[in-house]
Amino acid sequence: MLKTVLLVALGGAIGSVARYLFNVATMRLAGPDFPWGTLGVNIIGSLLIGVIAGLLAFTTEWAQDVRAFAVIGILGGFTTFSAFSLDAMLLWEKGALLQMGLYVVSSVVFSIVATCGGLYLVKVFSA
Repeated sequence: MLKTVLLVALGGAIGSVARYLFNVATMRLAGPDFPWGTLGVNIIGSLLIGVIAGLLAFTTEWAQDVRAFAVIGILGGFTTFSAFSLDAMLLWEKGALLQMGLYVVSSVVFSIVATCGGLYLVKVFSA
C-alpha cells in the first residue's frame, strides 16, 4: 500500500508541474483570452490515458505500478479530464450508451453548477 501511495504521489508531483509549465508556455504563446492551456492538457491527457490503458490491457506485469504512477499520479496531476474520458469510453465499449451519455452530460453540467455554487458561497460568506 505504501509503495502505491508513493508512486501516486511522485507521479502527481510530476503531472502537476507539467501542467503548470504547459499552462505558462501556452499563456505566453497564445495569451489569456482563451483557456488554451486547460484545453491542451485535457486533450493530451486523454490521448495519453488511452495509450497507457491500451498498453496495460495487454500486460499484467507491472500493470498496477504503472497505473498508479502514470495514470493516477502523472495524468491525475496533469488532468482529471483524462480519467473522465476513459470512464466514458469504458461505458461505450460495454455498450452502455445511455449510461455513458448520462455520465458525460451530468459530469459536465453538475461540475459547472458545483463550481458556480462554490463561487456563490464564497461571495455570500465573504461579503
